[in-house]
Formats: sequence, C-alpha cells, structure tokens
Amino acid sequence: MSTQNDKARLFHCLHVPGQPLVLFNAWDAGSARAVAEAGAQAIATGSWSVAAANGFADGEHLPFAFALDNLRRIVAAVAQPVTIDLESGYGDAPALVSATVAAALKGGAVGCNLEDSFPTDGRLRDMRDQTARLAAARQAAEDAGVGMFINARTDVFFQKPADVHDMAMVDAALERAHAYADAGASGLFVPGVVNEPLIARLAEASPLPLNIMVMPGVPGRARLAELGVARISHGPGPYRGAMQWLAEAARAAMA
Repeated sequence: MSTQNDKARLFHCLHVPGQPLVLFNAWDAGSARAVAEAGAQAIATGSWSVAAANGFADGEHLPFAFALDNLRRIVAAVAQPVTIDLESGYGDAPALVSATVAAALKGGAVGCNLEDSFPTDGRLRDMRDQTARLAAARQAAEDAGVGMFINARTDVFFQKPADVHDMAMVDAALERAHAYADAGASGLFVPGVVNEPLIARLAEASPLPLNIMVMPGVPGRARLAELGVARISHGPGPYRGAMQWLAEAARAAMA
C-alpha cells in the first residue's frame, strides 16, 4: 500500500512541462471516485465547487472543518494522490496558514493550492507577506515529514480584464514566482491568463512548473503542452457541467 510520502513523490513527478498533468477537479467523494475511475492520475478539489455543492459561496465561506471532512472522505475513496484547494490558507498570519496546511496533511492531502489574494475582495497580497505565508506552509510540511506539493497561486491576471493582459503582468507574475520558489513553493498556478504568447513566456521563464486553468479563451490541452505547461486544472467547470446536466435532466423528467 502506498504511503502518503509515496503519493507525494508521485504527484511531484507528474508535473512535467510539455506533458501536463490534467486535473478534472472534484468536489466530493462521489465525484472524486468517478474522476478516478475515468483514469485520472491524481485528484484535485476546487474550492468554488466544494463550496457551491454545499450551499456556500467561494472565498473561505465554507467552514474549514467541513473542507477537512470532505478531504478525508475523498482520500478514503480513491487510491490516487489528492491535492486540496486551501484558497488563501484560512488566515492572514503565517502561523494560521501553517496550521491549515498541517491539518490538510493530517487529512491525507499530498498537495495544496495557496492563493496570494485576499478572499474578501481579490486584491493581491504584498509579495513579502505571501512569501512568509508560503515559507510557513513549507515548514509545516517539513514538520509533518511529507514532501507536499505546494502550488503557489498568483492572481495577477485576475486584477484586469483579459483583453488588457500584457507582458508587464507576466513580469509581475514571474517576480512572484521566483520569490515563491525561494520560499519553498513547488508549482506556480496562474489562473486567468488566456493569451498564448503570455502563457508561453510564463512557462519558459518560471522557476516552477506552470499550472494553467481551463476557461473560455484558453488554448486546448495539446497546445498548452506545446507551450510548456506542466499542469492543467479544470476549476469549477466539471461541477458547473454536472449541475447543468442535472438541471436539464430534471426539467425533462418533470415536463
């Protein structure tokens, strides 16, 4: 039987630029098992989907204890490595982020996402503050003896509409990527960017394997692989698709 560290090592190895790991984000044990049975190499939760499935808004409105219980059920339901979306760490101070990560590790996670924006309004945190928070997360993993994959999410590209994204924003994201790598991050997650030249530059210059999120305008999987992306997340798309099917099926059944 694989240990948590075995799964952590495997999860790290799945991040290969040009051969991206595809994460079709789940929201509970049932959806995780369905994704696993479809051939997924790893399972990822998405905070938006987990919150919506349980009647909460995104942005850390879902109680953390609930998120942990959900994580434990998912880990028990699948054999694959599981990474959890921890949003902004459920706390501003590094010590709070450390406690959040430690709890996720105890729940069986081998990876996590940590955002560099405030959940209340989406503003970017000061880079030095976020670096300290990531360093605390890495220390928590080291204290637990697990080589956790810490996916440092930067919300630089959520600060402006896609039609005005430019190389200056790439440079800002890369500055954060280098600081986050030095703090112990394992990957760089840049949701919101859709432009091919910008994605290509991020993949080429990032010191960390690049994670892109599927959304309107983002190139397809094959093209993202050509651009050097190492991880593709589907975010809230799977949940929205499932709920759309459910609503249409319910309307048809009651017609």
